[in-house]
Amino acid sequence: MKIGIFFGGTSREREISFAGGRTVFDNLDKALFQPVPIFVDSLGQFILLDWQYIYKGTIRDFYPPVSSQPPSLHHLQVYIESLGELSHDERFEAIAKVGRKIDAEQLPLLMDFAFLALHGPGGEDGAIQGLLEWLGIPYSGSGILPSAFGIDKIAQKNLLKALGRPTPDFRVITAEEWDRTDHAATLAYLVRALGLPLVLKAPRQGSSIGVSILKTDDLAKFEAAIERSLFRKTLTRADWQRLGAQDKVAWVQHLTDIREGIGLPVVLNEQFGPAAIDGPADDSQLAEAPGTQQIFHPETLLYTLDQVFETAETIRLTNVDGETQVLVESFVAGREFSCIVVEDPDGLPLALPPTEIVKGEEMFDYRSKYLPGLARKVTPIDLPEDKIQEIREACEEMFRTFGFQVYARLDGFVGHDGRLFLNDPNTTSGMLPASFFFHQAAEIGLNPSQFLTYLIRTSLAARRRAGLRPVKLGTLLQQLDAAVAGRQHEATERIRVAVIMGGYSSERHISVESGRNIYEKLSSSAKYAPVPVFLTGSAQEHKLYVLPVNVMLKDNADDIREKIEHAEAGEAPHPILARIRQEASMITSTYAGQALAQPRRISFEELAGMVDEVFIALHGRPGEDGALQQELERFNLPYNGSGVASSSVTINKFETNKRLREAGLLVAEHRMANKLEWQADAESFYRALETQFPYPFIAKPADDGCSSAVKKIKNRAELEAFSQLIFRTEEDLMPGPAEVLNLGFKEEFPRKDAFLVETLISRDGAAHFLEITGGLLTSYDEDGQLDIEVFEASEALATGEVLSLEEKFLAGEGQNITPARYDVDPVERQRISNEVKAVLRRVAEVLDIQGYARIDAFVRVRQEGEVEVLIIEVNSLPGMTPATCIFHQTALAGYTPYQFIDRILEFGKARAAKAVSVN
Repeated sequence: MKIGIFFGGTSREREISFAGGRTVFDNLDKALFQPVPIFVDSLGQFILLDWQYIYKGTIRDFYPPVSSQPPSLHHLQVYIESLGELSHDERFEAIAKVGRKIDAEQLPLLMDFAFLALHGPGGEDGAIQGLLEWLGIPYSGSGILPSAFGIDKIAQKNLLKALGRPTPDFRVITAEEWDRTDHAATLAYLVRALGLPLVLKAPRQGSSIGVSILKTDDLAKFEAAIERSLFRKTLTRADWQRLGAQDKVAWVQHLTDIREGIGLPVVLNEQFGPAAIDGPADDSQLAEAPGTQQIFHPETLLYTLDQVFETAETIRLTNVDGETQVLVESFVAGREFSCIVVEDPDGLPLALPPTEIVKGEEMFDYRSKYLPGLARKVTPIDLPEDKIQEIREACEEMFRTFGFQVYARLDGFVGHDGRLFLNDPNTTSGMLPASFFFHQAAEIGLNPSQFLTYLIRTSLAARRRAGLRPVKLGTLLQQLDAAVAGRQHEATERIRVAVIMGGYSSERHISVESGRNIYEKLSSSAKYAPVPVFLTGSAQEHKLYVLPVNVMLKDNADDIREKIEHAEAGEAPHPILARIRQEASMITSTYAGQALAQPRRISFEELAGMVDEVFIALHGRPGEDGALQQELERFNLPYNGSGVASSSVTINKFETNKRLREAGLLVAEHRMANKLEWQADAESFYRALETQFPYPFIAKPADDGCSSAVKKIKNRAELEAFSQLIFRTEEDLMPGPAEVLNLGFKEEFPRKDAFLVETLISRDGAAHFLEITGGLLTSYDEDGQLDIEVFEASEALATGEVLSLEEKFLAGEGQNITPARYDVDPVERQRISNEVKAVLRRVAEVLDIQGYARIDAFVRVRQEGEVEVLIIEVNSLPGMTPATCIFHQTALAGYTPYQFIDRILEFGKARAAKAVSVN
């Protein structure tokens, strides 16, 4: 059956939709379904996407193509709406570089079924559902009416209130009312009516976009919260002129961010500004309307603001697709939960185990929702069985009341007084690998592939019940049921691969993301049977645990470790789980492979008896340091990545730099800064570093990756704070130094006995200067010699001082251009690229890198064309999360992610066989 996966879209949640579509694409059971990727751009155009672009980190990394964009002085990435009013030919040319434009009437020719991974307006509001109904294409999830109702928070609140269902008290403020009323009086009224804190929401958005919590009756914060929900921004001349040139660029980038800011295009309201300005950087990007100026591109906005504030005191920017109302709710103090409800085979709602979101005082915002480790997800919520059953029954009742179909995600709170409040139902849930969607399905024993199969089958039945082409859909249902039954009885001999993930370092959460991605790529293949294995313990003792799917799909490494500890302590699973699994038995008996078990500890010897080879998905220590590789070699288990000797060098950035410098390669000036030296005389310690390394310089751990504690040190206060934190004796961070270094919420900072100090690599007068990351893959040629394939590197664009964890691994966050833009001329670009790749190959040879790796570097291109490549670090087991840029590079070389992983595993086996033959 051909499954059209609709992802991307016009809403502010398009990046999460893009990442979710990729998850569906990868996890569809390839024995049953053929995925057809239908990317919906932000203009609402349908594009049959070339497969390699599915694995880009963000939409802006590939679309609109760089060649379709005007030159950008500040190299800002944009969505296609920032290109202004495009002609038909311009749109067609942009699409042709990434795929093929599809007209609506062509969709039935491409697919038997539409899987909707779209979010927000244009995806969850009934619009796409109506089009598909018109075309006669069955689709996933709810139909037109429940979708339209499910996106409108105000309509939902009114119905819940009319039905007498518990929901937080609320008021609605329209944009027109806000513009003509006294803001202080409005705030005073809301505080009297609803109390503090107040929750302000954009009523048609998801992913916590446009949401604020107002804890005090601060008028300025209240006005900012209202503007956030209306997607407006008021700015004064004083505030603008207070910013430096780089700060202005950062401000515009933040403002035009579709998640945290107001996005583009914007209207500059002339009530707040002059009637005309001298002209933007590109007149084609400004459309004039009475009383307004429409601005499409961030560069134009930057220029326009400088011009406007030569005369204006205050201006207001409004997104052209902003909201017209704000929903203001009373705050519910209590425990927040989320519950997926699915239809059972009889069409009745079945609530899966609700998940509690444990987040401290912070709001469960976009970043907390999608970056592992920032919020804890506890499934089921830690309440007595009868209370959880009350939550489930309330969610099932809401599912029926709102007329939802197939599945929905219902959110709510349990107040401190025990009262239950339901809020913000979603007809489409986020579909990242560890989202509530898959997380809760795993608790009844369904892995992502099996759950997607069930939802497709259930959606076909729902569309048929609603009268959509009943004869055709009846035939499709029969065919699918027969194929699923046949799939259950298949007995194929597959290669058993242990995927080892987790660890105990600050990189453990990213390791779990990598491991899950490897597991899912292998499990949807016909060749491999992956076994998820979690590593914990310490450097002195590695503990291995085989994981059932429900534990593997916990939100992060800490949740997995906690479940293991509970199992080892003999704690029985929550009784509600047995009840739900019994209720879901009709589903799991048809779609699940085997019953769920508890995590089980195994030895390395037992591991060798269970599997044929190992994929190490660990990062930093343990994993990349050679210790684990040594254990695996003892039991003749083939593994991925470099060998013991090479790994023990590349784990240490100081030793790596030293060897590369000795080989004549360019690296930053560097030295180790030791705790003993600091403890003996802190002042002399600081002075010695300041003498050797003028500010600003880089400080970072020598053996941690994933941007862990990498800081640009600009002054003595920051140097002191960094030293105090990294040399601290207690696990908890000290608030003062953490504030000096601007550490983010839950940002981890490891403790070490030494740290690495490096000179800050700068442009140094080069004509072109960029940060790159390049991947490579090794194989043996016909003579048994090592062959190194170096891929086209990615250009990494950091929004801050250094690349952050989010930019490297959070879907929709990082900005990577692949291949790197060394020059605008294609021939010159390739010449520079070839020189860079030659240096990266030399690095691999010097360090005896095997299998695959990622090398980070800075590239300077001098005026005369001379190329300088300065190596930053080498990752012998690079991150393998779905959004990581190594997959962008391998796609350019013609490898799908699965094929790349397969090549890595095949090399590991060939190396092990070669070692046996030599011995």
